[in-house]
Formats: sequence, C-alpha cells, structure tokens
Amino acid sequence: MNKIDISSPDVFTIEIIKSALTAIGDEMFLTQRRTSMSPIIYESLDYGVGITDGSGRLIAQGNGIPGFIGTLDAAVLSVIEKFSGTNNIRPGDIFVTNDPYGGGGTHLSDVTLIKPVFHGTDIVAWTANKAHWTEVGGKDPGSFSPDSTDVYQEGLQFPCIKIFEADKPIASLMDLIAANVRLPDMTVGDIWAGVASLNVGARRFLGLLDKYGKATVEQAIDALLDHSAAMIGEKFQALPRGVFEAEDWVDEDGLGNGPFRITVKVTITDDEFITDYTGSDPQAPGPVNNTWCGLVSAVRQVFMSITSPGVLATEGCFRRIRIICPEGTITRARRPAPVSSYYEAMIVATDLVWKALAPHLPDRLPAGQFGSICSTVIDGTLENGEPYLLVEPLAGGWGAGQDKDGENGQFAVGNGETANIPVEITETRYGVLVEQYAFHQSTGGAGKFRGGRGVRLDYRILSDRAWLSTMFARGQTAPWAIAGGALGSCNFTTVRRADGSETAPFSKVGRLPLMKGDVVQLVTGAGGGWGDPEERAPERIKADIKDGYLTEDDAAALYGYRLD
Repeated sequence: MNKIDISSPDVFTIEIIKSALTAIGDEMFLTQRRTSMSPIIYESLDYGVGITDGSGRLIAQGNGIPGFIGTLDAAVLSVIEKFSGTNNIRPGDIFVTNDPYGGGGTHLSDVTLIKPVFHGTDIVAWTANKAHWTEVGGKDPGSFSPDSTDVYQEGLQFPCIKIFEADKPIASLMDLIAANVRLPDMTVGDIWAGVASLNVGARRFLGLLDKYGKATVEQAIDALLDHSAAMIGEKFQALPRGVFEAEDWVDEDGLGNGPFRITVKVTITDDEFITDYTGSDPQAPGPVNNTWCGLVSAVRQVFMSITSPGVLATEGCFRRIRIICPEGTITRARRPAPVSSYYEAMIVATDLVWKALAPHLPDRLPAGQFGSICSTVIDGTLENGEPYLLVEPLAGGWGAGQDKDGENGQFAVGNGETANIPVEITETRYGVLVEQYAFHQSTGGAGKFRGGRGVRLDYRILSDRAWLSTMFARGQTAPWAIAGGALGSCNFTTVRRADGSETAPFSKVGRLPLMKGDVVQLVTGAGGGWGDPEERAPERIKADIKDGYLTEDDAAALYGYRLD
C-alpha cells in the first residue's frame, strides 16, 4: 500500500479516517455475527464491538446494544491498569474479563475480549468486543439464575487475564472453560468468533497507519474526539437547565424481596450533565443489582438520545457526563452481590433519567416503555439425547409520544440492535413448537396517543421434560404515562399444563419443571399513554380495532367508542 504523506491532516483526511474507523467497527461486528455459534449472538445480536486508542479512549463502536456503550473502554482501561509497567503485554496477546465489579463488567454472561494493536513496539490501539455467551457455567443452565444469592452461583469469573499469548490460546484456560460450561462447543466457538472480530479490527487499523502514517492517524483521532465533544456540546446547549427528579421501582428480586426504590436527581448546568442516584435502596439479596459500568451505560445512552443519537459514539461524546452513586446500592452493587439480572435495575436507572426529562423534552422522549429484557430460558433434551438451551430476550411496547402512538413490539431501552430469534431457528434447534407469536391485546396505555403493543409468544414443549426460568421486571409496576394518559400494562408468564390446568400469572421463576405438551405463554406489556384518552381521534380507535390491537368492548370501555 502506498503511504500518503500528510504532515498535518486536513478536514477531508480527518473525515476519511473517521469513516474508515466506522467501517472497521462495522466489519468487526459482521465478522462476529457470521462466525458465532450462539443464536443469541448471530440472531439476537447481543454483543458490541469497538476500538480505543492506545490510552483506552473510545474512538469507534460498531453496531450493537447501547447497554454496552459504557463497558468496552472501561474493559480496555482495566487491562492497562493491571498490566501497564509489567512488560507483560505483547503482540498476539488477548485478554478476557467479565468481572461485574470492575473491568467494564455487567453480568458474568457478558464476556469481553481485548487485543492490543502493536505498531512496532508501541501499542497504538485496542480492539474489544463484549458478547453474551450462552453458557459460562454456574448453578443453572444458561448461567441465568433468578434465585441466585451471590455471584459465585452465577458462573465462571474472569478477572482480567490472558486467554491468548502470541496468537495462541492458553490451553489450560481453554480446557478449564470447556470443563465448566454445559455447551462447550458453543462457548469455545463463540470465543473463536470474538478472536476473529478482534483480529479483523487490528488488521484494518494497522492498514490505516500504513496508508496515512502513525502521526497523521493519531492527530486525526484527537481531532475526531474533540469534534465529537463539540457536536454534542452544540446540542447540549439546547437542553433545559435545572434540577429534575424522578423515582421508580424494581418490583422484586427473584427471592421474594422488594420492591426496591431507585431515585435520580438530574442536574443540567451550562457545562455538565449530572445524574445522582443517592437515595436508591441498598443492593438486593437477589440478582437484580446493577453494576457501575451498567450504570455508566444507562446514563450514556439517554444522554446520547437527547443530544445527538446519530453521532458516532466516542470518548468525546461523554465528557460532560458526571455520575454520582454510592456503592452497595441496587444501582451500584458491591461484591459478591448477585447480578445475573443486572439489566432490570439498569433499565430503571435509564428510564428514570428519561422520566425526569420527558415533560421538558416532549419532542424527543416518549412515555414509559415495557421496561424489561424479559429474559427467558428453556432447557431440556432433544429426542436424539442432545441438550438444548433456549435463551432469549423479548420485545414489548414503547410509550406514546406527544404526537404519535408508541412503537409496537420493540426491545427494551439498552438493547438497541437486538433482534428476535426467528421462529424457524427456534423450532429447528430447540424442543419447542411456536404456537403463537402476536401482538397482545392489552387495555394498558390508553391515551390521546396510545402506548405501543406488547407481544404474546406461546411455546409448546415437545421434549419429555424441560425447565423454565424467567426474570420479567415490571410485573407489578406498570410503565408510566404523561399528560393524563393511562399507565401501560405489566409483563407476565403463565403455563397451560397438558392436563388443561393453568398457573397463576408470574414474572420471575427459577427452573420451573415442564412436561411434554405444556404451553408456556410469555406476555409483554404495553407502553404508557400520552394525553387524555377522551381526546383520541375516532379514526385511530377504529384502526386499532381493525388491526386487532383492541376489541370492540375495550374500545367502548376505554374510549367510549362503538363501531356503530
């Protein structure tokens, strides 16, 4: 490749390098998707990729879930902090971490791989990816434990250690991983997919240096980060100044404890965006506790959504953010608190900033959404004797806006690019039959503009035995509404037994036994409404009846509307 001699990059060169960095992130993302073994990665897209500079500043992040937007750079910084000065970071090394209490950690299933990119003897960048491994061990299949009482029950912990040296896997660690997970081929396959993604990013970044020169690329990166800060700063000036407060609840922690209060005070000054979670309840005995990096992600994603959601996420975007939260609370748990369902408290932490600011930013923020990942795990054994493990998030309804109905069947805040696992994949790989997958006819979320519809997903069990685990938040506290709209509806599960009996609705359960012929009915909630239901236009109500979102009786009860 012919090197381009540029002593000081101009605006066009900077833009070209910016686009190249974006393309590197996208290629890393596609590489991981195409090579992974787990449907939760290659179908649900529960992962994120990114690049930092040599000092750990985020310079590009590929498509992925916004819930990881505060974790990749933190993971890189943990490697730098632990190994810097030890002369123990060498070309071809790859590090692994999933520490929930440091190192960019969330829960143990979200595992980060990190690779230093050397140019001569200098580390010029780091490539990183964070993916949800279907299995990392622990007491329950899928490393998902709605009733865990400490982190040790939730799986293997990787405390920022090497997994590759000189481009070769450390055999003893790979053997240890394979021996402690229920689906070793899948887990080890996902490791290699992550490595492929890192290597692609490293090669492409070095290609940039070969073309433009190290000094030029480094100057361009500095300019890009400053430009990101300036772009965000321009939008930031349009935000309202003042102090805005809100509170909400995590219903229950999986062990029967709760509800747990989370509170936030958002202070917007001329220079800072401060979120203070002081006053939130102490950490829960069960696994709904959030981590520090989960909290950072929660605030970053809301901040981006109200400033410049289309801007490439970099370190420069987040310079105005300051987060205050005491350790030992449900929003920032202390070791060894269980955290396998950390995302439920993270979603509330996100939603609270949203709730505090929505009345003041009606053109950007809608009412409350169904507010849960609605994690579902079904495990059993296929007819050929092979074990199966269905792990997936569910879609639900988002809140109404000041001039529009809420979105139907979308994933919760924080899940971004996440997608549902197609029915064809589900029925081929797992011992279930999908009997119904449809929007749920809920009466929640009525308003001048109604909340989006949740979904109903019915699984008939085809294997002789199976077990169900769920962790649904907002099983008791419905999504909030605005300006006189009605609250949304709650998330719940029921099981219709083969003998015709049916369980009472529940939101959380650990390894509920299932038999062949049982039907698991998963239902997600509607988002909150906006405005007085009496002001809803008749043609909108008529369309909802026609589209199956409302029954005629519900239309009459909620809106006083009849087709005749």
